[in-house]
Amino acid sequence: MGNLRRDVAFAIRTLAKSPVFTVTALVTIALGIGASTAIFSVVNTVLLQPLPYEHRDRLAFITGDLSARSVRDFPMAPADFADLRETTRAFDEVAGLTTGQQPMFDDRGEARMLRVAGVTPNFFRALGTRVVLGRDFVAEDGAPIGPPPGANGPPVAGQAQVPPPAPPPGTAILSHEFWSQQFGGDSSMIGRTFPLGNQSVQVVGILEPGMELLWFEGSNVERRPDLYVTLRQNFAAGSRVNVFLRAVGRMAPATTFAAAQQEVNTLVTDLRKRFPIKETAGVVWRVEPMHDYLVANTRQSLLTLMGAVGFVLLIACANVANLLLVRTSQRERELAVRSALGGNRASLIRQMLVESVVLATAGAALGVALAWGGIRVLTAIGPANLPRLDQVAIDPMVLGFAVLAALGSALLFGVVPAMRASRVDVADLLRAGGRTSSLSGAGKWLRAGVVTAEVALAFVLLVGSGLMIRSFVSLQRAEPGYDPRGVLSFALVNINEPTPDGRAAVSRLIHERLGALPGVDGVSAANPIPLDGTASNVRWGLEAALANPALFQQADLRVVLPDYFALMKTRLVDGRVFEDADNVPGQNRAVIDHVFAAKAFPGQRAVGQRFLARTGGPDPEWFEVIGVVRHQRSVSLAVDGRETMYVVDGQFGHGAANQWVVRASGDPSSLAPSIRAAIREVNPRYVINNLRTLDVLVGRARAPTRFAMACIGVFAIVAAVLAGVGLFGVLSTLVRQRTAEIGVRMAFGASSASVFQMVARQGLRLSVLGIGIGLVASFAVTRVMSSMLVGVSPTDPLTFAAIAVFFLVVTTLACWVPARRAARLDPVAALREE
Repeated sequence: MGNLRRDVAFAIRTLAKSPVFTVTALVTIALGIGASTAIFSVVNTVLLQPLPYEHRDRLAFITGDLSARSVRDFPMAPADFADLRETTRAFDEVAGLTTGQQPMFDDRGEARMLRVAGVTPNFFRALGTRVVLGRDFVAEDGAPIGPPPGANGPPVAGQAQVPPPAPPPGTAILSHEFWSQQFGGDSSMIGRTFPLGNQSVQVVGILEPGMELLWFEGSNVERRPDLYVTLRQNFAAGSRVNVFLRAVGRMAPATTFAAAQQEVNTLVTDLRKRFPIKETAGVVWRVEPMHDYLVANTRQSLLTLMGAVGFVLLIACANVANLLLVRTSQRERELAVRSALGGNRASLIRQMLVESVVLATAGAALGVALAWGGIRVLTAIGPANLPRLDQVAIDPMVLGFAVLAALGSALLFGVVPAMRASRVDVADLLRAGGRTSSLSGAGKWLRAGVVTAEVALAFVLLVGSGLMIRSFVSLQRAEPGYDPRGVLSFALVNINEPTPDGRAAVSRLIHERLGALPGVDGVSAANPIPLDGTASNVRWGLEAALANPALFQQADLRVVLPDYFALMKTRLVDGRVFEDADNVPGQNRAVIDHVFAAKAFPGQRAVGQRFLARTGGPDPEWFEVIGVVRHQRSVSLAVDGRETMYVVDGQFGHGAANQWVVRASGDPSSLAPSIRAAIREVNPRYVINNLRTLDVLVGRARAPTRFAMACIGVFAIVAAVLAGVGLFGVLSTLVRQRTAEIGVRMAFGASSASVFQMVARQGLRLSVLGIGIGLVASFAVTRVMSSMLVGVSPTDPLTFAAIAVFFLVVTTLACWVPARRAARLDPVAALREE
């Protein structure tokens, strides 16, 4: 222990005497460890940490696909859910969930939109979530609301009809955070009733802190509901086609996921036999382990980023190893004297390794500080589809990773220099007596090999960065089918007009009031709006589908006001768009996009044609095509998505198009106060929700690609700089060690140009060799990025060529300075120095 303390003290004194070397090495290590620690913190939180549920290892999503219509993760119908719950034995619990938003009004009539989850009474037992105050739901809380006694009897002549009593309050459990913020943590809330939307709910419990619903992407499940209410309906008597439930199951202790899948397959096979529509749609259900399926869409991206940052750490280690090799060559006489004075090889190796560990420890401390700042940046720019991104932090596991990274780095960059330092030839070095130190031939080859590896690794990262830049440019240029600039959108809820005429009147009044606001160029409404994260499906087919239901296909359905296309600046391809005269029930007229037209009526004019669609009732109806518009990308900017059918709002009795869009002549966000005031004038109980610009939605759609591009781009720049510095260091050392040789060459007539070419040629040989190795490696490595790329191949030749030229310029600049220094040497001064 005493020897170790002396070695550490000596290492600190030695490093302090070489401040330039020490600072350079520390910054290099800190960059490598800081970047890798920041990305590992994301990987740890998203991929490695267990889910925050008691029964996390036994939880499974039970989700469906319509395989014949290319629809994935379809919700479940109530009656199907009842069959799943009653007939399967692989699950201890099967629970259902649906989420949405409802207004809560205070005593002054001010509304607050609450995130509400409707759940089956066993939901929290299935997850293993604790209720810390009050009680959990019980089966009676989910009892269906039936008609009052005698309600179905015949009316008595001459007797006034009494309206049925209001339904009893629902039961609710509040999230701990909502309870604390809204009600001040008042325990007397248990048993109290408050209004929620058009009903009232009675609070029976408070959940444990931090409860959140971690559901897979595209499920439209609110992550942090303010409260949970029981679904009060008879599932067994429910619909087979009205789908809205998300199902989760807790596996029985002795059951495997494969066995559960077999049970579910048996049930689905029976359902397909009993209900032909499920057979023709190709209904299948999957039992997906919750954690694995939750991160399925982000795993590849995060592991790719982790691999990229691993390259940066390797390059940093290689750079520090090169610095240590140079420093070792400069300390050969010192090491020889220590050996002559009795120092054995083991003590020399130990001393050099201690110096490496001291460097790595200090670099790791600085790297963790950089990682802390990096984590804040990552959480700010991270995409919404990264689960638990807001929980990323430097926890004990992340610190453990940083320590292991530091120790591993110390070994990587410290062992070889330490071994070389221990092999000094005491007699030769003391006999030489000169001041110039030099690496042996093997040492020079070692340094050249390390630099070549740095260049190759950096080139791979630069290619990856180039591909991500190309992807982002492709997304920027993607034609969404509408103009999002200058458009503000919001949902308008709590409109309770009971009749179609009443709802139509409200819609017209809102349209007039908003259109009269200063700075407003246009007003319309739709449901859903593009890229808002929701989707509405419709089954459609041609006449042949009546005889063969397997020919029905799936499309997106959008309900719009007549002026929607004009406001969104969606181009009309053929025919006409909706007019006010179309905005009444029962017209069965449709506008379709050009993708729908090409699929349904190839080689024909779509306008005037008819097709079948099931938009509401159990049976499909005929719709006439009155117009064709350009396709709007509604789910992703990366792909076109499915064909889209548009129907006018009046088709469903008005009120379905509740997502309003307002086009402004200036900054659309500045309209928010006047829009709120206008809606309050129409009705103070109407509630505005999700007020945002369409540019925000477009930016959210680009976020995953932007996130990956930013991360890989930063890593690539750091790697290129480190590789350039490494090449510069090798050539600078070469010039310093060959000063006498260069002086002799110039004394015998060698020109400055020939000396410049000699040094530059050696550096460029290393660069070209590294780029060549990097090219080969890139063709293999970039294929794992396929799922992250948009509009570009992982082996795009243009990107590879451009990066090769760019990196050749970078390495040429790194070679130019040492070569220029060598060419300017004064031969007399060089020989005198030696």
